[in-house]
Amino acid sequence: MPQLAALFALTALLYASVGFGGGSTYNALLVLDGTDYRILPAIALICNIIVVAGGSWRFWRAGHVRFSRMLPWMVLSVPAAWLGGRLPVSETLFVGLLGGSLLLAGAQLLRDTKQTENAEQRHVARPVSYAAGGGIGFLSGIVGIGGGIFLAPLLYLLRWGGPREIAGTASIFILVNSVAGLAGQLTKLEAEYGIASATDLLNDYWLLFPAVLIGGQIGSRLGSTRIPPLLVKRLTAVLILYVAARLLWRWYGLIS
Repeated sequence: MPQLAALFALTALLYASVGFGGGSTYNALLVLDGTDYRILPAIALICNIIVVAGGSWRFWRAGHVRFSRMLPWMVLSVPAAWLGGRLPVSETLFVGLLGGSLLLAGAQLLRDTKQTENAEQRHVARPVSYAAGGGIGFLSGIVGIGGGIFLAPLLYLLRWGGPREIAGTASIFILVNSVAGLAGQLTKLEAEYGIASATDLLNDYWLLFPAVLIGGQIGSRLGSTRIPPLLVKRLTAVLILYVAARLLWRWYGLIS
C-alpha cells in the first residue's frame, strides 16, 4: 500500500499541475495492483474529488468560472455520470473502456494548444453541448473518472473560450461528475455488498486519500508557478500512454 500511495501522490501532482484530477490513472494503477474492478471506480472518484475541489475553488475565486456558459455541458453530464456509475459492467468491458480512454487522453495531452486568452470565442449550439456533455458524463461514471480530460480538448477544438476559462470549466466539470459518478458507484456497491461491507472495502485504501491530497496541493502550486506547463503535459502524457498500453495488453489477454 505505501508504494501504491506514492504512485497516487505522483499522479495527483502531475494531473493537478495541468488542471485535472487523475481519475483515469488512479483506476489503471488499481487494476494493475489487482484491486477488485468493482470497487476501484469509487476509490478513484473519491481521489478525484479531493484533488479538484481546491482547484475548482481557486478558479472560481480568480474569476475564471462562468456558470451560465458551462451549464449546458453539465445538464445531461451529471445524471449520465450517476447512471453510468450504477451500471454493472464486466471486467473485460471495464478494462477495455479504461485502456481506450487512457489512450485517447494521452494522445490529447500530447497536443500543444496554441490558443490564447484573447482568442475569439465561438458559440456552441446547445444540442451539441448537451450531447457531448451527456456522452462524456456517462463514460466517466462507468469507468470512474471526471471526464475533464476529454472535455478540455473538445472545448479547445471548438474555440469555446480561453485556456484559463477552459481549465476552470474542466475542473468544475470533473468535480460535479465525480460526485455524481461516486453516488452511482456507491449505490451499486451497497446493492452488491451491503453498505457495511462496501465501507470496509473502501477503508482498506484509506492511505491513498491523504496521498492525493498532498500530491494535488503540491502539483497545483508547482504547475502555476515553477514548472513549464508544456513539460508537465508531456510527462503526464507519457505516464498515461504507458499505463494505457499495459491495460490494453491485459484487455487483450481477457478477450483472447
